[in-house]
Amino acid sequence: MATAAALTLSATPAHAESERPDFYEPPATLPAHNGDVIRSESADFYLDPFRLLKAAADVNRIMYRTTDGDGEPLAVTGTVLTPHKEWSGGGERPLVSYAVGTQGLGDHCAPSRQLAAGSEYEGLFIKGLLLRGYAVVVTDYEGLGTPGEHTYMNRAVSGQAVLDAARAAQRLPEAGIADDGPVAITGYSQGGGAAAAAAELAPTHAPELDLRGVAAGAVPADLNAVAETIDGSLYAGFLGYSVAGLAAGNDIDTEPYLNEKGEAFLEESRRYCTIEAVARHAFTRSATLTESGEPLSEYLKEPLWKAVIDEQRIGERTPAVPTLVTHSLLDDVIPYRVGKNLAADWCAGGATVEFSWNLGPTHVGGAVAGYPKVFTWLGDRFEGERPRSTC
Repeated sequence: MATAAALTLSATPAHAESERPDFYEPPATLPAHNGDVIRSESADFYLDPFRLLKAAADVNRIMYRTTDGDGEPLAVTGTVLTPHKEWSGGGERPLVSYAVGTQGLGDHCAPSRQLAAGSEYEGLFIKGLLLRGYAVVVTDYEGLGTPGEHTYMNRAVSGQAVLDAARAAQRLPEAGIADDGPVAITGYSQGGGAAAAAAELAPTHAPELDLRGVAAGAVPADLNAVAETIDGSLYAGFLGYSVAGLAAGNDIDTEPYLNEKGEAFLEESRRYCTIEAVARHAFTRSATLTESGEPLSEYLKEPLWKAVIDEQRIGERTPAVPTLVTHSLLDDVIPYRVGKNLAADWCAGGATVEFSWNLGPTHVGGAVAGYPKVFTWLGDRFEGERPRSTC
């Protein structure tokens, strides 16, 4: 199966344990509206695993309501960060809903737990947003930290979780964020997919948000194209994340497709965060995991899996706000053409799109090279500058 591999290789938090903390257990009854806060508690954000460098922000862990793939109410968790730095720009302090890249499937891999442990690999980028005076909310996505399987790479539930996280942050009194203030969304890799999906879903799912723009990097818009790239590569371990996540999101039994080695591969994928998955399964070829001896990409051609993969396609719906799509020509996980085609699809639908390419080496380097552009672009949106279009 396809995946958006991690921005970098994050380790399992040192405090990872099999038990789920009480905070992450949803109540029997959920509130009435998407974005409603179920509970919150004070938390921390450390920039290092020794917990010596604490971010200058008020940090609150939250549980809030969103919607699952069947349209039913769902509780997910996340983190709201309000910088100590005063907002010096015009109007209300902006809010950025930040969609993280691949974390893993284990509950201990949830961003809200890794931020507190100092092991969140995107911590420096989040800090960069805080330094600019923006409030930030980071969703854990469906099933990451909370009960159930993390529905990795499922388009709609990811985009909804990102949008509803913004709503929840605005509704949390402790955060001090205006309930009608400006909002932007950004993410890379898996997070780029979630951000792009949110851009497409916003007009119908969260039309009241003052959404100024969405910046999405290395978007896995076409999972078929990604599947062949990562099979047998350094990032082969993330095949397990994709199989488990897509199967969980679509009620598919994987047993008929996987041999004994494949089942063990999938079980390990459910346990380990990013760096462990890479270390254990690098260069694994999926043909060694299947009952038929064919690569997993062959299963994508079957009607059941084809329908699932087609549903995850990003680019068939048109965002109503300005968008930035970034991608490295040297991306070794999500082919450059996938990002280029996404921008073209959105342009064809009439969206305002700026496509920004770079020469960052590898998937990780593409993120590092692209973030200065993202920071500048977000600043322009919050300042009301006219968006550039490369359509």
